[in-house]
Amino acid sequence: MFRERTSVGLDVHARSVVAAAIDGQTGEVFKARLTPSHAEVLEWIGRLPGPCAVVYEAGPTGFGLARALSAAGLRCEVAASSKLHRPAGDRVKTDARDALHLVRLLRLDEIVPVRIPSPAEEAARDLVRARGASRQDLMRSRHRVSKLLLRHGIVYSGSKAWTALHDRWLRQQRFDSAATQAAFDDAYETVVLAAARRARLDEKITALAGDSEFTPLVRRLACLRGIATLTGFALAVEIGDWDRFTGASIGAYLGLVPSEHSSGQSRVLGGITKTGNAHVRRLLVEAAWHHRTTYHPGVVLQRRWDQAPAAARARGHAGNQRLHARWVNLNLRKKRPVIANVAVARELAGWCWSLAVMPD
Repeated sequence: MFRERTSVGLDVHARSVVAAAIDGQTGEVFKARLTPSHAEVLEWIGRLPGPCAVVYEAGPTGFGLARALSAAGLRCEVAASSKLHRPAGDRVKTDARDALHLVRLLRLDEIVPVRIPSPAEEAARDLVRARGASRQDLMRSRHRVSKLLLRHGIVYSGSKAWTALHDRWLRQQRFDSAATQAAFDDAYETVVLAAARRARLDEKITALAGDSEFTPLVRRLACLRGIATLTGFALAVEIGDWDRFTGASIGAYLGLVPSEHSSGQSRVLGGITKTGNAHVRRLLVEAAWHHRTTYHPGVVLQRRWDQAPAAARARGHAGNQRLHARWVNLNLRKKRPVIANVAVARELAGWCWSLAVMPD
């Protein structure tokens, strides 16, 4: 419930901050255009009738301003942009109107806030997303090499691509045209550099996952098939506070539940909503494929179990059995594999949650 005297809305951009405030006692409206300097924003808010509560939309400017406001003793909410209520007939959008709209929503307690990560969580998340970007860059550079060769009728006949044997075969390729050879050399060099970049980031993530505040959580999550160190660390830092969810709600947060359009006697279910954290959703969908094969705890999984508490090992074993049984059941019902895999990923999210909320 809103208790402060003054509500403050900030429309934050890279080079400007448009501010609006409403005094709840007098109804007076304050407006200002400020620079992004935290000190200037705090100084302007300090001149308003207190106490104050502040809100601004989540965006590319990050959470530095929210941390500065909280450190100054102000209640600050970072609003989820996708959850802001806007009148359908409102066709005029300006920074000043946006700031005033935020003020009114805050006073009505209609703001849906996002969780503000700690600086350590945000730093670890930056590392994980840098690794994700390097993975995408490596995939694109590999496609460029293979498609360039395909255009010239050169196809690798070995068993598996992008192995040491395949790399040796690539380095043996020669072209009559100097221009084509230069293009191939450049594309191949890009692959080598992207692979080295990904390997360096993998080493840094592995080191951080083994000795940080996230280590106990990563080891518990790694009790499930398809979730090793890199995936477990990414899940830990991307979701952050697992206690804000339940086993049933985390699937909806990650956009793994079916969309629905129902009215009256009509009930129509569509594809998954794909809302929330797309990075975590992709990781869970990829991990769910591992549960399709028959479940026999191998040496690698046993090694991960040795680093986790006994309760987490037992929970992980039960989850692996359940998820494979889920795959078998969906196959017997003739479900398409991609649809079945998403259903398993949704349940896998719940098992991850159950391991995450376990006491250390």
